Amino acid sequence: MQTTRQSVGCARWTSKQARWCPLWRSRRRASGAPTSLSKIPEFNSQLLTRSCSLTSLAGGGSFSFGRFVQYAVGEMKLPFWGMRMPGAFHLIGASTGLEEYRQLDRTFSSMSRGQDGLAPGRIRTKTYARVGLMGNPSDGFNGKTLSVTIRNFWASVELWESQQLRLLPHPLFDPSTFSGLADLHFIGRREGYYGGSRLLMATCKRFQELCTSRGIALPSKNFTMRYDTNIPRQVGLAGSSAIVNSAFQALLSFFNLSSEHIPLELQPSFILSVESELGIQAGLQDRVVQVYQGLVFMDFDAKHMKEHGYGQYERLPRASFEWLASLPFFIAYEADPSDSGKIHSNIRARWDAGDEEVLTAMKNFGELTLKARTAIENRDHAALADLMDQNFNLRRTLYGDACLGWKNLQMVEICRRCNSAVKFPGSGGAVLGLCREEPRASVDAMDKVQEALEAENYVFCPLDLVMPEGL
Repeated sequence: MQTTRQSVGCARWTSKQARWCPLWRSRRRASGAPTSLSKIPEFNSQLLTRSCSLTSLAGGGSFSFGRFVQYAVGEMKLPFWGMRMPGAFHLIGASTGLEEYRQLDRTFSSMSRGQDGLAPGRIRTKTYARVGLMGNPSDGFNGKTLSVTIRNFWASVELWESQQLRLLPHPLFDPSTFSGLADLHFIGRREGYYGGSRLLMATCKRFQELCTSRGIALPSKNFTMRYDTNIPRQVGLAGSSAIVNSAFQALLSFFNLSSEHIPLELQPSFILSVESELGIQAGLQDRVVQVYQGLVFMDFDAKHMKEHGYGQYERLPRASFEWLASLPFFIAYEADPSDSGKIHSNIRARWDAGDEEVLTAMKNFGELTLKARTAIENRDHAALADLMDQNFNLRRTLYGDACLGWKNLQMVEICRRCNSAVKFPGSGGAVLGLCREEPRASVDAMDKVQEALEAENYVFCPLDLVMPEGL
């Protein structure tokens, strides 16, 4: 994975916070020595002399490997590749032997076969993570939301024809072999018991059912499918739906289907049905924005949903997206998050029972979304920031502090102390921030909030919003 702004965002983490991304590869010299590592003494010496750029970069003299990577990528322009390695911590330590490294190298060498030019028949799809800009969590309660896709994190699927249908487990996220009980315990505690293979299988099952229900006769041919992702788990960035959508788009391409066969507005509901079958709590917002991509306005009006089976979805103009993308957005999230699905608490039961407080709150979320759309159309940075704070305040009043969790609340308080508007981008485990300073003056503000969040061991990442060309 060649470095993009996403990798630069990763590079801004401290070494303690980079626990889920411990392996960095750099281009090597002819002698075999990593070019980047040879630059660490230079970084140290310049840091000690407190050069202006490095003082800002390293937070007044502090050093970490994460900040060195930021310097190497941002200042020295070294070519870096980053990879999330949550299942390879057994490679750290004196007890690790050469064979363990060789085994990992063989695994990824086999995964890299079939890259462009070697297997032109392979289908590759990518789905970006998203942040809920306004209105969430009303998407599950006939409300209105605004959401946007981000380039920093994504999930991808690769599919090719084969004699048998095979769903390949990911070597890191679907492990079946471990170096020992301690390694198994660590991975199970951090990653849980379910990887992405179940998402692939459920997508294929529901795809067959969908085609049958719509009278689509699929040709008799098999395929092999595998996935990859760098979306942090359980922080509300729509990681599971990104895998499902990537698999779904790959299946559409493999069987030569398009939106003429399965209309675009119905595709998010299909993706939600896959996750619902697996017991994943979710609303339609994530699936809609990941299918449509870019900056998307969604109205889940109950009458329209009942009549059509889907909401009213609108991708806002590129000019609005580009203005939004120029603003100093960032996210922060827990290094060790809890299950984001638990954040909804008893709101669903209260909604179903007609609780007036919940009904009124969901209506108010929708009104905030309409105001946010107007703020974007008017290019009103301050108004958008105020609305983000109001969205969080309303959510806090409705759900209560105990449900939101003290870590989420701590991130919010840190951002507000640093003069940033803040809300949840999803169901919990992360916060979406917007520096109130204008983009030209936001660099120092972004550094300030980064330092404050990292001091409490939260992962910080400036956002790179994405709207693919041609939309």
